[in-house]
Amino acid sequence: ESTLRAYKIAMTPPCEPVLISADIDLQEDPIHESDLRIPKLSLSVPPQGERNALADAAKLLANASFPVIIADRMARDQQGVKWLVELAEALQAPVLDLGGRMNFPNTHYLSRNDGRRELMREADVVLMLEVSDPWAQFNSFNDPHKFQAWEARKDVKIIHVSMQDVYIRANYQDFQRYQVADLAINGDAQASLPTLIEEVRKLGRNFSARTEKLRAAYNTAKQRSRDAAAVGWDASPVSTARLSAEMWQAIRNEPWALVVSDRVGWPRRLWPVTEYHQMLGGSGGQGVGYAAPGAVGAALANKDKGLLSVTFQPDGDLMYAPGVLWTAAYHKIPLLFVMHNNRGYYQEVMHLQRMAAVHKRRPDRAWIGNVIDNPAIDFAKLAQAQGVWAEGPISDPKALAPALQRALKVVKGGAPALIDVVCQAR
Repeated sequence: ESTLRAYKIAMTPPCEPVLISADIDLQEDPIHESDLRIPKLSLSVPPQGERNALADAAKLLANASFPVIIADRMARDQQGVKWLVELAEALQAPVLDLGGRMNFPNTHYLSRNDGRRELMREADVVLMLEVSDPWAQFNSFNDPHKFQAWEARKDVKIIHVSMQDVYIRANYQDFQRYQVADLAINGDAQASLPTLIEEVRKLGRNFSARTEKLRAAYNTAKQRSRDAAAVGWDASPVSTARLSAEMWQAIRNEPWALVVSDRVGWPRRLWPVTEYHQMLGGSGGQGVGYAAPGAVGAALANKDKGLLSVTFQPDGDLMYAPGVLWTAAYHKIPLLFVMHNNRGYYQEVMHLQRMAAVHKRRPDRAWIGNVIDNPAIDFAKLAQAQGVWAEGPISDPKALAPALQRALKVVKGGAPALIDVVCQAR
């Protein structure tokens, strides 16, 4: 019964992990019951937002001069992606996909994976869909100086469709600072989209006048990303843009899945992402130590689906649970680890450098406790020691392509592989 209940909870949106704890008596004592059975499974239907509230949201969006949609952990499958495209096209509204899940195809002209500040300054109505940190979408916060600034229009109307308020309970929370919404709708965002789309279409408005401007903004953003990616193309250590581009060339003709897609930002900007399974987001909490176990778990799920799983693996993150490499080798989980090995905890380094400037201290001391060098970790040997095929360290970008091809041959053969690439900091 506990296992069935746990499965039901895990499969009910937001579809998150559940822990089952079996006490020692259950594990070791003989079974006394004579009529053991597995209860019937009936999954809960996700609740949609109240129809009248969704109709009010549709009116606000339809009357806006420049509505913007922000999606975070919204889509659960390709149907959710399809519905969000329908809503965006019905409104001719740009979509900012925060990447908690794959919510919107970045090949669509309404996709805006960057430029949040520009969008917020122009938007008069913002629709948020399962956004875990609404406050951060409208505010900036300068950590060393504790300076806070509102970054949107003063008269912006905010709509939030989410089950977030329902989840607030118990001792451990993941909500952030409180953000006022003009219309807060309790309901699963994906389940609410069909009704919201219907209410928007009922109004019969035509927003095609915005289309050309939005297409031009999309093309400008794409070109800006390509130009930025070309900077330092032949640099050594390898730039993260070159790392991402070489990986794409290697997997572009495969049924690929970037199983942890929040550790290197370039794939979301450069790779054509159209299917839900292609980018699965990240931990949601930015916790160090998640990426390697998360990637192995996702690759295990993808194994029977015929998907080629790849991941960009941070160096410090892998050292929290390197034994996951042995797990992948033992269970023959096909997964390509490409190390983003910058030999340091750079998020912390940059923060401490800012703090050093504030306190008029030496910025070079920011490296204390945050360097992963002298000696540098040989991640290829670390992987080989646990039964994973590996190459590296590679610091010449020209050596990447042939190494990736060798690694892909191993992964397509049904085993994990790791390429250790010495990279630029970001």
